[in-house]
Amino acid sequence: MDAKNKNESMNRILSEHWHTVALVLMAYDVLAVNASYFLALLLRFDFQMSKIPDDYFSAWLDFVPVYTIVCLLVFWGLRLYRSIWRFASYYELIRTVYASLITAFMHVVLITILFKRMPISYYLFGAVMQFVLILGIRFSYRFVYLLRGARSKSTTNVMVIGAGSAGRMICHDVTFNRRLDEKVRCIIDDNYNKVGRYIDGIPVVGTSQDILHYVKKYSIAKIYIAMPSATAEQRRDIVNICKETECEIKNLPGLYQLASGQVTVSNLKPVTIEDLLGREPVKYDMEAVCEFNNNKVILVTGGGGSIGSELCRQIAQCGPKKLIIFDIYENNAYDIQLELKEKYPELSLDVIIGSVRDSRRIYQVFEKYRPQVVYHAAAHKHVPLMEVSPCEAVKNNAIGTYKTAYAAMTHGCERFVLISTDKAVNPTNVMGATKRLCEMIIQSFDKYIKEGRASEIPQLFTHLGNENADKDGSGRVFKDIKTQFVAVRFGNVLGSNGSVIPIFEKQIKRGGPITVTHPDIIRYFMTIPEAVSLVLTAGTYAKGGEIFVLDMGNPVKIADLAKNLIKEMGLKPDVDIKIQYTGLRPGEKLYEEKLMAEEGLVKTENDLIHIGKPIKFDTSIFLSELGELMRVAYANKDEAIRDEIMKLVTTYKPV
Repeated sequence: MDAKNKNESMNRILSEHWHTVALVLMAYDVLAVNASYFLALLLRFDFQMSKIPDDYFSAWLDFVPVYTIVCLLVFWGLRLYRSIWRFASYYELIRTVYASLITAFMHVVLITILFKRMPISYYLFGAVMQFVLILGIRFSYRFVYLLRGARSKSTTNVMVIGAGSAGRMICHDVTFNRRLDEKVRCIIDDNYNKVGRYIDGIPVVGTSQDILHYVKKYSIAKIYIAMPSATAEQRRDIVNICKETECEIKNLPGLYQLASGQVTVSNLKPVTIEDLLGREPVKYDMEAVCEFNNNKVILVTGGGGSIGSELCRQIAQCGPKKLIIFDIYENNAYDIQLELKEKYPELSLDVIIGSVRDSRRIYQVFEKYRPQVVYHAAAHKHVPLMEVSPCEAVKNNAIGTYKTAYAAMTHGCERFVLISTDKAVNPTNVMGATKRLCEMIIQSFDKYIKEGRASEIPQLFTHLGNENADKDGSGRVFKDIKTQFVAVRFGNVLGSNGSVIPIFEKQIKRGGPITVTHPDIIRYFMTIPEAVSLVLTAGTYAKGGEIFVLDMGNPVKIADLAKNLIKEMGLKPDVDIKIQYTGLRPGEKLYEEKLMAEEGLVKTENDLIHIGKPIKFDTSIFLSELGELMRVAYANKDEAIRDEIMKLVTTYKPV
C-alpha cells in the first residue's frame, strides 16, 4: 500500500511540475511578445524614448492586453506548452514558425484597425525579435542538454571503423546518448582521402593498418565496426586485426539499418565466428524455392536435427500442402513440432517417429502420405564414433538412404534431395565413405530411371514383409517413374550437432583447455541457414543425378577458430585458456575436398552453387554388390565391413 501511495505521490509531483513549467513558459511569452514590439519601436527611433511619438507609444501600450490574449490562444492551440522541449525537433520548429507568422499577421491587422497604423519597421523587427525570443527559450533547453551530453565525462574510449554515413551516425549516437557513458576518440577508414579530416569533431586518424597503434594511443576499450557495405573478406580482415587487441568488438550487420536511418549503437551486434568465414553469405531465390515447395506434400527425414529442423522452418514459410517430419529421436522432433505449430498455426504438420533403416516403417509412411518431395537429412555424422561402429554407419547412412530412395521411387515422389558432405570426397573415414555410397546410390537410381530400367533396381530387405514394391508381380509399380535424385554436398555447419563451436564454448566455460587435433587442420564452414538454402535451391535446380557443391570460400584453420572464439569471450589464448593439440583422430585428415579430382564443375544460376559432373562407375556391379554390403553390416562384422566398403568406393583410403 505504501508503494502504491508513493507512486501516486510521484505521479502527482510530476504532473504538477509539468503544469508549473507551462505556467512559467506562458509568463515568459507574455513578456517576450510585448517586449519584442516595444524594442522594435525603440529601434525605429534610435533607442531614444523621448523621440517616440505619444500616439505610437499609446497604441502599443493599449494593444498589450489584446495581443497577450491572442498570442496565448494561438500558442496553446499549436501545443507550444505541451511539448517536451528536451526532445525538440523539426516538428516543434515548424509549429513555432507557424505561431510566429500567425501572431505577427494578427498584430499587423488588429493594432492597425483598433488603434493606429504603425511604422513598417515596427511590424518587421517586432515579428523577427518575437520569433527569436520565442524559439530561443524553447530550443535553448535542448541545446544545453545536448551540450551537457557532449561534455559529460566518459569512462569508455571508443574507436569507430568506417568514416561513411553509418560511422557518422554511430559517432553521433555515442556522443549524445548520455546513457552510454562512452566517447569516440578516433575513426579509422581505408580511404586515404578521409585520413586527417574530422567528422563531428572526431579525427579520422588512419587506415586499418593503424588500428593497433591507435588502440594503444587512445586507450581504446571498444571498437565499433560500421562498414555495412564492406565485403565479407574486408570485414574478416578488419575483425582479425581487431582480435589482436583486448577490445570489445561490435559490428553493424548490414545495409538495411543505413537505408532506414536506424544506425545506432543498439544496432551493433557482437562479432561472431560467422564474421570470420571470409566470404559472402549464400544468396538464393526464396521466391523460386517457395514456388517449388508450395502446396506440395513434403517429407523431411531427420527433421529434428540441426539441418533437418532448419529445413522444416524454411519449408513451412512456403505454404506446403503438408509437411511430414520423420525422426528417430523424439525429443528433437517434439521441439520442432512445438516451434512450428506456434509460428505457423495453419500449417498441416505431422511428426512421425521411426528409423530409415526400417523398410516396413518407411513404406508405411510413403503409402499413407505419398510425399512429392523428400529431403533426406537422416544420417550418422560423427566421424570418430562411426570409426568405432562402422556397421551402424553403413546400416543408417547407406542402407537407410537406399530404402528411403526406393520407397520414394515406387510411391510417385517427384524429387529426392540427399544431404551429403565434403567428407565424401576421397574419404579417409567410414562416415565419409558411407556418404559417398549414398551419392552413388542416388546416381545409380537416377541413371536406371532415365534408361527406363527402374524395375531392375534390386529392393533390399532385412526382413520380408508387405514393403515389397511389386506385390502382384505385374511390374506396374515401375511404370512411368519420374523421380529425380540429386545430392547436395557442403562442409562443416556452424552450430550444428557435433560442430566444433559448441564443443569449444563448453571447454572455455570450464576454464579450458580447448582441444584441437592438429595445428594445421583446416575445414570449410557454413552456417545452418546457408546449408539449408543450398539444399532447397538444389531442389529447384535439379534435373536428376547432380551433385550440387557450394563455393564455400577459403577454408578456416580450426586452431585460428579456437583462438578467435577465446578472444571473442574476452580472454587471451594460451594465457587464460590453453589450446591443447591431441593428434588426428581415427579417420580424420588435415583438409577436406569439395570435389574429387576427376569431377568437373558446372555453374548454375547462382554464382556460389556449382554442379559436379557425375563420376562414371559400373552401376550394375555397384547395385548387385550392395546386398553383400548390407549382409555384412547386419552381421555386425566390424572387421570385414571396411573391406566391403573399399570394393564399392574405390576412393576410400582408411588412415
